[in-house]
Amino acid sequence: MTAFTPSTQMKWAFSARRIPRDLVAGLDPDVAAARAGHLILGRVLSVGQHGRIQLAEGRPATLYPGDLIVMPCGARYAPDQFEGLAEIDPDGCDMLAGGGCLGRMVWRHDKMKTPTRVQPVGRLTDATGRVLSTGDFALPQVGQAAGIPLIVVVGTSMNSGKTTATVALTHGLTRAGWAVAALKGTGTGSFGDVNDYADAGAAFVGDFTDAGMVTTYLEPLDRVKAGIRALLAAAERHGATVAVMEIADGIFQKETAALLADADFVAGMSGCVFACGDAVAAAGGVTVLAAQGMRPLCLTGLLSCSPMASTEAEAMTGVAVVTRAGLMDPAVASGLLAKAQGLVTAPEAAVAAA
Repeated sequence: MTAFTPSTQMKWAFSARRIPRDLVAGLDPDVAAARAGHLILGRVLSVGQHGRIQLAEGRPATLYPGDLIVMPCGARYAPDQFEGLAEIDPDGCDMLAGGGCLGRMVWRHDKMKTPTRVQPVGRLTDATGRVLSTGDFALPQVGQAAGIPLIVVVGTSMNSGKTTATVALTHGLTRAGWAVAALKGTGTGSFGDVNDYADAGAAFVGDFTDAGMVTTYLEPLDRVKAGIRALLAAAERHGATVAVMEIADGIFQKETAALLADADFVAGMSGCVFACGDAVAAAGGVTVLAAQGMRPLCLTGLLSCSPMASTEAEAMTGVAVVTRAGLMDPAVASGLLAKAQGLVTAPEAAVAAA
């Protein structure tokens, strides 16, 4: 280990925000030994797809060749962007996400530029030589599930409208008088989502990075579930009376599919909302969820922008389509929560949500 003093010029990523900077005391040059969560000091070699970094302070910063950045090592799964693994090559690694994720790109979507390239300098350590890792600064683990109602938002894919639905439902329930926890259970660390949750009026905001994971891609199911329990417990401690949780990517993505097939996770849900782009996707999604014993409280997402597509979806699935404006309506949001808790019948809830 080499003694090291952090500089104020370093650009420190959002996903590493829970690690106190005053703990940094050394630098371990063995970057090839990095694992998911290990904190990496790197120097920008060339700026590619990600021209900005999301800072821990909550604002984006432009990147320039030569910049020193601090990001955790991590994997990423983003069908519209990159897939990457939590591997650091001493000769250079890839910036997989603006929120803070360094690794090795496996492939990229055709619309993506090549990733921003970073020269790893070393793994940051504390005074004892221990490598600093996001997992060591997570919310406390709990064994018992929280008691507050939980509505989970899932969808067909990236960009199907899940975050929009989570934000809108959070706002609607907040307007109805609930203390809402807006949470992201899986995905890749980004301050965009959590900022949007907070702006919607959430009483508590958290995501999997608070549970110690840079991303949830390739994390064991037990760790993902433990992270979700920790988030819900923290929300309850902070006075939340209901939780709305976004699950990233689509229902066929590995971690999402595993969660939806997990009896304990499904049993802990009060209900789910399904975001999709068209009637065919709606029909397919409702069928897949039915195989796991779930029926959405409503359909939403890009689909809800089209009255014709919404009519087709409702005819094919029997599930009401609710627009963003509808989810933000306190009466509609309360009706969906009541339906989730079994306090109203399905026909009554459908009328309330129309």
